[in-house]
Amino acid sequence: MRAPRLLVPLLVALATLAACSKNGGGDGAADRPKVAFVTNGIASFWTIANAGVRAAAEEFAADAEFKAPNDVADQKRIVEELLTLGVDGIAISPIDGVNQASLIDEACDRTRVITHDSDAPGTKRLCYVGMDNYTAGRECGKLLKEAMPGGGSVMLFVGRMEQDNAKLRRQGIVDELLDRPADRTRFDPPGEVLAGERYTILDTRTDQFDTSRAKANAEDALALHPDLDAMIGLFEYNTPACLEALQTAGKLGAVAVVGFDENDRTLQGILDGHVHGTVTQQPYRYGYESVRILAGLARGEDVLPEGGFLDVPARVVRKEDCRAFRDELKRLVEGGS
Repeated sequence: MRAPRLLVPLLVALATLAACSKNGGGDGAADRPKVAFVTNGIASFWTIANAGVRAAAEEFAADAEFKAPNDVADQKRIVEELLTLGVDGIAISPIDGVNQASLIDEACDRTRVITHDSDAPGTKRLCYVGMDNYTAGRECGKLLKEAMPGGGSVMLFVGRMEQDNAKLRRQGIVDELLDRPADRTRFDPPGEVLAGERYTILDTRTDQFDTSRAKANAEDALALHPDLDAMIGLFEYNTPACLEALQTAGKLGAVAVVGFDENDRTLQGILDGHVHGTVTQQPYRYGYESVRILAGLARGEDVLPEGGFLDVPARVVRKEDCRAFRDELKRLVEGGS
């Protein structure tokens, strides 16, 4: 028996409604949301974040992909592929937040997008997950003041100045060492000597996420400035590169070193007395919180942080608490509680 003509559209509508209900909404969000966590490069820092991604995917019943690009072009390709696949959300650490604004906004028009580690202010992204990089930079400057209270010459090393986190982190260090009042809108262009009453920042060397170049930058700085007093590494691999250069030059312990992140060689350097301390970002939480938020958004939950910023506070690690911190980090990466 054929259904009446007026009944057919009603049956189709009911079937569509049932399908949408099963998928958690009409926008493709499934019972197990498909989300992606996109880094700004390849480094052991992101291995820690991936542990958080995996833990949150299991806890919040999501399918989470971890993507680590080589450069801006590779990151763009990854985002475009994810959009084509129709993922329910993307957490991205923009390599160049200003010049990638159109890409991020396009992604926002097609799915849910949040940033982590490095922000893209002014885009349509829903929120930022990470630490306050300017404040963290000032904490790093304070570490150097502890290590070298009498002042001296300083060289900064970083992967890319295009990243929002690098700009803010560096400016926080500069303002702290020059004893300036806090102003996160200030920007001193790299390449200029910045002199204060006690500390002189000679230069900021970039390496474009090339670890070999990072080491070469540190070696060149020591050769050009044989009386250099301090080195600061702003990205995860920069501090180990400085240590390698100092070891080759026979200057371990003779030049003050502070840095960022929790590279194991940096932590060992703290224990050995060659690094005064490091400012860590808790990358595990970057991965965990990003997946938690994206999975919740896909299910229609109210999970966005107030003000669009989920602050993951920086932690300062010195020799006295370094061993306990490293043990805690190992448990997280290995899947422990």
